[in-house]
Amino acid sequence: MKFEELNISPEILSRIRDSGFRELTHIQEKCMREILEGRDVVGQAETGSGKTLAFTLPILDKIRLDGGLQTLVLTPTRELCIQVTEVFQEFGKKLGVKTISVYGGVGIEPQIRNLRSAHVVVGTPGRTLDHISRKTIDLKNVRFLVLDETDKMLDMGFIDDVEKIIRHVPRDRQTLMFSATVSDDVQRIARKHLRNPLFVRTKPLVDEGKLKQVYYDIYKQHDKFSLLVHLLKKHNSGLSIVFCGTRKETDVVVKNLRRQGVNALAIHGGMGQEKRLKSLDALKKQKIDVLVATDVAARGLDIKNVTHVYNYDVPKTPKDYIHRIGRTARAGEKGVAVTLLTERDHDNFRRVQSDEKLRIELAEYPKFKRIPFFRERSKASNRRTNGFDKHRRR
Repeated sequence: MKFEELNISPEILSRIRDSGFRELTHIQEKCMREILEGRDVVGQAETGSGKTLAFTLPILDKIRLDGGLQTLVLTPTRELCIQVTEVFQEFGKKLGVKTISVYGGVGIEPQIRNLRSAHVVVGTPGRTLDHISRKTIDLKNVRFLVLDETDKMLDMGFIDDVEKIIRHVPRDRQTLMFSATVSDDVQRIARKHLRNPLFVRTKPLVDEGKLKQVYYDIYKQHDKFSLLVHLLKKHNSGLSIVFCGTRKETDVVVKNLRRQGVNALAIHGGMGQEKRLKSLDALKKQKIDVLVATDVAARGLDIKNVTHVYNYDVPKTPKDYIHRIGRTARAGEKGVAVTLLTERDHDNFRRVQSDEKLRIELAEYPKFKRIPFFRERSKASNRRTNGFDKHRRR
């Protein structure tokens, strides 16, 4: 189905053509007509399925420039908040629609000033509630409420915040929910807050026939990083994502990768906003080869051309594992998901393997050069590498 078949404004159609879009994705084809007609929708869609445009374009088509703030989009992370804001701005600029984002970690005063003239607000739950308590955001004219990545917002414990925010939005509104999975909790929220919603499920973006899943059983903990570098340099086409379990581990791994000449950047929730925006911009412009990330920070980001996913730290559940590997083998391309398994990862890996649909094969242990791994213990202690004193090797 082509965008021209939708009853949307010529200005939006012109911007769509300029962006190179021709035909609707599965999620767009299933729900955009319904959204344009005013129906509430629950869409189960993975990142990269085109779901952001699926709700952005119909909403922009209905915005009245003299109507004040009419749309509130809630997202679980700052990264996704920024990304969704950029989509609204890209397609709404020529229409005169002003979109701003509100999230924590940055000064609130500029947000307060911009809120006075905004038509669309994209926000994280915590900062949105902050504006509500300060009475710096006026939601009385909101006609469109979007809950993006609903399941992740629930996983992150935002359910109470979301419920409080919804109580400040008019009942006479159109509500849209998008979620990678439709759990019982997601369905409960849909039943409570949506009116006769249409449930839309997309086809999986990951082609299992094109996705190779392997794991390496690493004998010694300190060999994990050496094997990672070996694999990254062996398969250096496209973008690789390395998933770590904590913010601290993410930073340490990035620093060590750079020491080995790997063009890597980190992204996690503890980074300053300037660094986060730098990483997002580098991703968008494909200026890096390796992204090292935590699950929370990477969730919801539309990352192109991912050929390899590495589980440097094994995820705790099959659901988290599936979200990670879903970053590759998209749009007909091949991909590889690699899990680096050490003794302390065995319990998590057993839980992942409890999903009988997953086919993760044991890979042959390769020969590789063992390289130093520097970890800052504390300000008072010396740096250590593989159990040996750095200064002793000088």
